[in-house]
Amino acid sequence: MADDRRLKIIRNLGIIAHIDAGKTTVTERILFYTGRSYKMGEVHDGTAVMDWMEQEQERGITITSAVTTCNWKDHEIHIIDTPGHVDFTIEVERSLRVLDGAIAVFSGVDGVEPQSETVWHQADKYRVPKIAFVNKMDRLGADFAMVVEQIQEKLKADPLILQLPLGRESEFEGVIDLLGMREVYWHDESLGASYEHRDIRPEYRDVAAEHRDQLIAHIAEFDDELMDRYLNEEEISADDAIPVIRRLTLQLKVVPVLCGSALKNKGVQPLLDAIVDFLPSPLDVPPIEGIHPQTRQPEKRLSSAKEPLAALAFKVFMDQGRKLTYVRVYSGKLEVGKDVFNSIKGVKEKVSRIFEMHANKRNRLDSATAGNIVAVMGLKSATTGDTLCDANHPVILEPMDIYESVISVAVEAKTRADQEKLMDALGRLSEEDPTFRFREDPDTGQTIISGMGELHLEVILTRLERDYHIGVNAGKPQVVYRETIAREARAQGVFDREIAGSRQYAMVELHVGPRPRGQGNTIENRVRDHSIPELFHQAVEEGIRDALSSGPVLGYPIVDTQVTIVGGGYQENVSTELAYKVAAGMAFRSACEQAAPILLEPYMAVEILVPEEFLGEALGDLNFRKGRVENIAVRKAVQVVRAVVPLSKMFGYSTALRSSTQGRATFTMHFSHYDVTVEAQT
Repeated sequence: MADDRRLKIIRNLGIIAHIDAGKTTVTERILFYTGRSYKMGEVHDGTAVMDWMEQEQERGITITSAVTTCNWKDHEIHIIDTPGHVDFTIEVERSLRVLDGAIAVFSGVDGVEPQSETVWHQADKYRVPKIAFVNKMDRLGADFAMVVEQIQEKLKADPLILQLPLGRESEFEGVIDLLGMREVYWHDESLGASYEHRDIRPEYRDVAAEHRDQLIAHIAEFDDELMDRYLNEEEISADDAIPVIRRLTLQLKVVPVLCGSALKNKGVQPLLDAIVDFLPSPLDVPPIEGIHPQTRQPEKRLSSAKEPLAALAFKVFMDQGRKLTYVRVYSGKLEVGKDVFNSIKGVKEKVSRIFEMHANKRNRLDSATAGNIVAVMGLKSATTGDTLCDANHPVILEPMDIYESVISVAVEAKTRADQEKLMDALGRLSEEDPTFRFREDPDTGQTIISGMGELHLEVILTRLERDYHIGVNAGKPQVVYRETIAREARAQGVFDREIAGSRQYAMVELHVGPRPRGQGNTIENRVRDHSIPELFHQAVEEGIRDALSSGPVLGYPIVDTQVTIVGGGYQENVSTELAYKVAAGMAFRSACEQAAPILLEPYMAVEILVPEEFLGEALGDLNFRKGRVENIAVRKAVQVVRAVVPLSKMFGYSTALRSSTQGRATFTMHFSHYDVTVEAQT
């Protein structure tokens, strides 16, 4: 029971929004008013507690999710402040996967902006209950009613207005609390820390009464008892309405809407009250589901310290060379010095330290139980999406979707000394960020880095210079093609040569033929007449595999080809492994040249989320890029377009899509298959 009481007072929530809607400023005020920090940080002067990275302070944006814990009215609130820029959308995705609730911050001037839509749909995907906070009500052009209307139209949500702004723009003084039917007024001299409740002034009473009636009528539609009382014109108090609003919020049927101005220190304390009143505790969330790693049978874990351990690693951060793994504990207990089982990697790991995080500051803990979000040190193998569990009760929790990188550039170190450090630094950065990839192209020898957008890669390159002190030059990448054959052919390869004074001989006869796209290569040995002794079969296959790595068109690897060894020749004492290996390669190359070799290019599976009014532009651009649309579906307020497009036509697509849709469309893409180049098809 004590465990249930502890869980009941926990709130795990994220603050999500478009860039520059004021998320970080809201978070800074929450930390100040809950006593977590004693000085207000400001984004515009680079002193925000949660934007602690040097680049975040320079750019005035959030790049990496920061985690903190604070207390309000005997409740423990874990907050993740997430980025708003589309290039860092994975940070939002990772946060939403492990959170129970979210505060969506909207600018009172700009309303529902493109990235607001994206993060809202991400929250819907994980069925995260939300509160909307309309910020910047003091700014010129702020329009509360407009934002509420956009929440309804663009996000297809059901907004529940709990507050009205008291005054507009520069005249904004506070809010009208519709549930309590009172004004909430903040004192500027206390930086908004002290506030008072007042009677609603006469000029606002009628509009407040009208909105309260609409509010009660709206929630009464979902509650029979409340509807009876409403129809009988009984007085319905805030205490009567709050439990119903909480239930509807948790069921994702309504979104409570509040307003204020975080920069002017108005509206934050009622927002904290709403977090406590309306957002879920770990007990309100369905049990976490997963599968047993051996039996693949479904498994569930209740949110309780008495259950076996189940925790999800949702972020890895390298701090001064040490690996910090951010973990959400769903059930059981995580203890310092104890082993945990990584069910994805199949290894045991020891927890050396556990920290409660406050941005980049830490408070050491001995243990963490169900409902906690903590950082763990000592997990060597854990990466984003791994499950940590009890070895006697293993489970694999649903892994997070990892977005495929969409933009790549070739990089090289400026000095030979830096070249050795470069690969190590890239390895550390990719451990932190699952959307960042790097590889060495075997064909060109280039190091290719890939990310979610130009800003993403710009931040990576800057971090290489500042954090790892490695100077790099960045260029453009090349598409890596593949080759295959279009028809069948047969050829012999004969090797008969004197090497180091002794003759070496072998003859190999091969048949080659095309296979369906994506099926890979196969080598089959049909020699039954001992024309190639069994002793040399492996050497022949090795020679074929070596030859498959370089095709006759442009020297790219050969794929989707069936190779059959049909015969050969052998001479006593002069046939050797080396001779058979070389002869097999010669036969294969000769057969390929006769089998109509063709060049293949990579095709990408692309999924685009685009508002309906921009669907035509998105489809027109795909057509221009030789893309093939496979499916168009509706997902709430957006159209989901699935297409297959040649990678060579996708460079610059991120910028083009944002331009043609006013930044309101987003896309993901991953490798689909290799197919004949667009130029060859036309």
